Amino acid sequence: MLYGMKEVDIKQKINKKKVIIILVIAILVVIIFAKLGVSTAKKIKKIDNNPIQNSEINKENKIEQNIINTKPKTKHIAQINSTRVQNYTDLGRENIINIYNAQEKQAYITFDDGPSKSVTPLILDYLKQENIQATFFVLGNRAEKNPELIKREYEEGHFIANHGYSHVYGQIYSNPQAVLEEYNKTRDIIKNILGNNYEGHLFRFPGGSKGGKYGAIKEEAKVLLDQNDIAYIDWNALSEDSAGAKTKEALIENIKKTVGNKNVVIILMHDSADKILTYESLPDIINYLKEQGYTFKNFYDVIK
Repeated sequence: MLYGMKEVDIKQKINKKKVIIILVIAILVVIIFAKLGVSTAKKIKKIDNNPIQNSEINKENKIEQNIINTKPKTKHIAQINSTRVQNYTDLGRENIINIYNAQEKQAYITFDDGPSKSVTPLILDYLKQENIQATFFVLGNRAEKNPELIKREYEEGHFIANHGYSHVYGQIYSNPQAVLEEYNKTRDIIKNILGNNYEGHLFRFPGGSKGGKYGAIKEEAKVLLDQNDIAYIDWNALSEDSAGAKTKEALIENIKKTVGNKNVVIILMHDSADKILTYESLPDIINYLKEQGYTFKNFYDVIK
């Protein structure tokens, strides 16, 4: 019996030792993990407190975020860059010289003096509806104020041509060099808006390229423009929307009268802010030209 009691005591002592060993192991494990945690925290703190390393990390994060943010824009600009950037070749020069000699009936719808917020969007909506691409001779000072409309004109397939910067005759015709300078200023504005190297190589003299008070300067400017690979074009039909026509009916009648029996017509209209009648008359003008058998062209078909 005594022997049995001793055996029980021995077993209890062994069990206690096991428990103590397990507890010691557990405590050691906790201490080890605690030390690892402190070490990691110190490393993190060291990184946070290291201005050079931290700056590099921030730079990398910013670069990565910028790449993410700019990917859609870059893709969009790349799509624009890949289309309709013009060269003015000998073929283009020949096409301009012979533009009125085509045997088939062709109509070039052109708008001067824009863009404007009140009229240009309405014209663009209608042209899009009819799937007609026009040519816009834009003013630099209005392009600056309405860049989104320049982008829209371009993206919807219209030709962006150049009408100078100011439209102030005394300024643009002060000397031949001033004509080129106004052209170049507007060209650069268009390039900056579109974000590419677009160059239309096409100018329209405010008031036309012939005669008048500044006729001699215009003739000298033509030579200067040609030396810089810039064509110019006037018109041979017009609505007189900036020359006295006060009603939609008058605008339409002027178009019919000046189009006459011509095979090729370059029609002058305007999309400045006060030309709402031009927009209102446009459906009737387009329908008339269609009825007369004209195909609609813009200067992408000419400047090569």
